[in-house]
Amino acid sequence: MVDFVPLILRLKKYLPEEHILLRDEQRVPYECDGLTLFKQKPGLVLLPDTVAQVQQILKDAHELDIPVIARGAGTGLSGGATPREDAVLLVLSRFNRILEIDEENLLARVQPGVRNLAVSEAVADLNVFYAPDPSSQIACSVGGNVAENSGGVHCLKYGLTVNNVVALKVVTIQGEVLEIGSAAPDAPGYDLLALMHGSEGLLGVVVEVLVKLTPKPQAIQVLLAAFDDVGKAGQAVANIIAEGIIPAGLEMMDKPAIQAAEAFAHAGYPLDAEAILICELDGSDSEVEAEAKAVTQVLTVSGATTVRTAGNAAERQLFWAGRKSAFPAVGRLSPDYYCMDGTIPRKHLAAVLQGIRRLSEHYGLAVANVFHAGDGNLHPLILFDSEQPGDKQKAEAFGGNILELCVQHGGTITGEHGVGIEKINQMCIQFQNLELQQFHALKSAFDAKGLLNPGKAIPTLHRCAEFGAMHVHHGEMPHPEIERF
Repeated sequence: MVDFVPLILRLKKYLPEEHILLRDEQRVPYECDGLTLFKQKPGLVLLPDTVAQVQQILKDAHELDIPVIARGAGTGLSGGATPREDAVLLVLSRFNRILEIDEENLLARVQPGVRNLAVSEAVADLNVFYAPDPSSQIACSVGGNVAENSGGVHCLKYGLTVNNVVALKVVTIQGEVLEIGSAAPDAPGYDLLALMHGSEGLLGVVVEVLVKLTPKPQAIQVLLAAFDDVGKAGQAVANIIAEGIIPAGLEMMDKPAIQAAEAFAHAGYPLDAEAILICELDGSDSEVEAEAKAVTQVLTVSGATTVRTAGNAAERQLFWAGRKSAFPAVGRLSPDYYCMDGTIPRKHLAAVLQGIRRLSEHYGLAVANVFHAGDGNLHPLILFDSEQPGDKQKAEAFGGNILELCVQHGGTITGEHGVGIEKINQMCIQFQNLELQQFHALKSAFDAKGLLNPGKAIPTLHRCAEFGAMHVHHGEMPHPEIERF
């Protein structure tokens, strides 16, 4: 066990007592993030509200060799903010101010605890918005979005978080402040700004973010297409992109997800459809009108049984309401569900969905599929009951198989949720040993002692060797679908 007393004595010199959470009942609410399969009470929870406090906390922890895990809103779905008994949980929720709005350059300087949606709300009267929009945008924080390089339904056209941030202020484990990136079109030296995005708190603690603001489009149109076959819907996605049309958003849901979302949000989804596509187009009036006609034609030729066009803004919002509420809606179908996140080339959508269906039959667990079809980012939701013996283990194995299936088809084990602890074994499949060694070398350049978010995102070579041996022998759970490819 780590002795926190020396650190606590230091903390009391510069951190208010109410910002130091020691009692069990104070620490329990932080025992997990959005990945509730894994829970661990943190050893110590700290709530700083100034950059100077963050600097001193990290400096003291470094000197005392105490691990530190940064946490934002706790909405992450890969266990990136899962605490440890031997570590400090550094909670940045008090860093929740928008510091500056630069109208002339269309930039906003925000603290990491600012909610994603709050940025767009703050600049709405300027006719601009902050483009990345994860489904959890009402609650998730901008700092957490940087850590996971989050996307959302509009990332197909407007990019991920990394494409919408121009500068960061980061505190190292040694307590030093780094200014990374620039408001100018480019910054000299290595592209450390891109490196920090998706680094999951392993390299530094983000304390300020300079984000881009995007002008609102003149016109928006949303189409909803129903299909009697998931494969046809997947092919329709590829056909739209092949036409040279890049929608603002292109989302897909299969039948279980459709039925759950409709019962929850009453969005008017066709309950007899095997899959639906939601396609949002934006731009000038003439561009949207022309693209809507072209997309309707592509959908029809691709086998859509119906194509509906939103008649007004209220109907557009209703179409999206079902998709945005899909995760909580699926939660009504089962006591528990496990949300996965993998990415594949669009051309393999149908094959991977068929593979997921066969895995579902093998494990005896239902699955609902909701995903960003335009960029091939899958979000299978595995339904299970943690009170049923073996269900949790089957769900974990099923989820691992889905990620391995994505890799087999030329994809990746994550699109926007990160690796955390959830996918760390599958990192051994995604990357070779030499690549993992380079990741560890990069981590060491920022954090030689390995104190920032230890045990997350990058597996040790020893762990990969153990996982490889288990994978070869299939362990307790066979992997028939992976062997097929």
